[in-house]
Amino acid sequence: MKSLVRSVVALVFGCVAANAALADWPEFRGPGGEGHVAQGETLPVKWSEQENVKWKTAIHGAGWATPIVMDGKVWMATATPDGRTMSVVCVDQETGKILLDRVLTTNDNPEPLSNKINNYAACSPAAEKGRVYMHFGSYGTFCLDSENYREIWRRTDLRCSHWRGPGSSLAMWKDYLVLTFDGADRQYLAALDKKTGETVWIQDRSTDYGDLDEKGRPANSGDWRKAYSTPIFIEAGDKTIMISAGAKACWAHDPSTGEELWSVYYPQHSVSSRPVYSEKLKLLYINTGLGKPQLWAVKVDPEARGNITDSHVEWKLIKRVPKQSSPVLVGDELYLAADTVGSCVDAKTGKVLWSERLGGTVTASLIYGGGQVYFFDEDGGAVVVKPGRKYELTAKNQLDDGSLASPAASDGSLFVRSKGFLYRIGG
Repeated sequence: MKSLVRSVVALVFGCVAANAALADWPEFRGPGGEGHVAQGETLPVKWSEQENVKWKTAIHGAGWATPIVMDGKVWMATATPDGRTMSVVCVDQETGKILLDRVLTTNDNPEPLSNKINNYAACSPAAEKGRVYMHFGSYGTFCLDSENYREIWRRTDLRCSHWRGPGSSLAMWKDYLVLTFDGADRQYLAALDKKTGETVWIQDRSTDYGDLDEKGRPANSGDWRKAYSTPIFIEAGDKTIMISAGAKACWAHDPSTGEELWSVYYPQHSVSSRPVYSEKLKLLYINTGLGKPQLWAVKVDPEARGNITDSHVEWKLIKRVPKQSSPVLVGDELYLAADTVGSCVDAKTGKVLWSERLGGTVTASLIYGGGQVYFFDEDGGAVVVKPGRKYELTAKNQLDDGSLASPAASDGSLFVRSKGFLYRIGG
C-alpha cells in the first residue's frame, strides 16, 4: 500500500511539474515559437486599469522585447533610449517585485536607430531550466544563472551594422542558441553552444540582393539587406529544418550545421514576422516584409533544394498583410493584423474569410489561448476575438500605457510590457 501511495504521489507531482513547464513562456512567441498558450490553459478576456490587473510594475528604459516567463520569474531586456546602457530586469511572477536590475553592457557610441519605431532592447530573451539568455544584437549576448543571477558567459564579438537597430530574437534548438544578424553590411546566422557560449557554426546568407529595388531604383540603402525576423524549427519527414526569413529571401537550413537547403525569393525587405508552419497542411507561411508586404504559403518538401520559388509557392496574399506582427494559426485559419485591420484567412487556400477594424495599430505578434485570439495595439488597446470563419468579438480592453512588445502568457495570466510598465493581467 505504501508503495502504491508513493507511486500515485510521484505521478501527481510529475504531472504538476509537466504542466508547470508547459505554462512557461520561454522565448519570443512562447513554447514552440507559434504564439500558442499551453493547451487547457485559460486567459483573461476582460480588463482595464481598474479591473483584473493583478500588479503593475514600473520598468525603466525602453524595450520592445517580449517578457520571458520561466519558473516563477519574468525576464525582460531594457535599454536607455540613447542605447548607452543595456540591462536585464527580473520580476517575481507572483508579486511583481523586482528581483534583479543589472546593467549588462554599456556603449560609448551606439549606432543611431534612424527611425522612430525601434529601440535598443527589441530582441527577446530566451530561457530554460536554470538559465536565461539575453541578447542585444551586436552589442552582446549574455547567459545568466536564473537562480543566483551569476553571469555564466558573454559574447560581444559577433557584429553587424544594425542600421535601424537590432530586432531578431533568440531561438533555441537542442543544445544550440541561434542568433540572427541581418545587418546593412553583413547578413548571417550563428549557433552558439548553450553551455559555453562557444561558436558551433556560422552561416553567411547567400541571398542575391540585386542592384535595384522593387521600383527600379539603385538598392544602395542598408534597408534592402536589413531584417528583424527570428527562425523557427519544423519537422519535415524525418528531418528538422530551420526556417529563417531575411530581406529578399527566406531560407531553409540544416540546424545542426547551418547549411542552406532551399530558398524562396520575394521583392520585399525588413522582414519582422516570425514564420508560421501548419504540420497538418505541410504549409509554411512567410510574411515578406516592408515595401507592399505579402503573405506566402510555401509547400514544405524535405527533399527540396535550391530556389523553389516557382515550384513550391502555393498561394500569395497581397492585401491587408502585416508589416511587423506575426500571424497566429488556429486549426485551418490564419489570423493577421495589418495596422488597424484584423483578418481571418483560410490557411489552405489563402481566401480571406473576414476583415474587421480593430482600433489602434497592431505591431505586437498575435497569440492564441483559452479559445481566444488576442490583438494588442500600440495605444494600450486589446481586441479579443473568438476564432472562427465568421467574426465574433469577445471583448475590447484598454490600458493607459501603449506597447509594441508582444505579450507573454503563463499560469492563466497575460504579461504585457508597455512603454513604462510591466502588467500582469488576470491570474
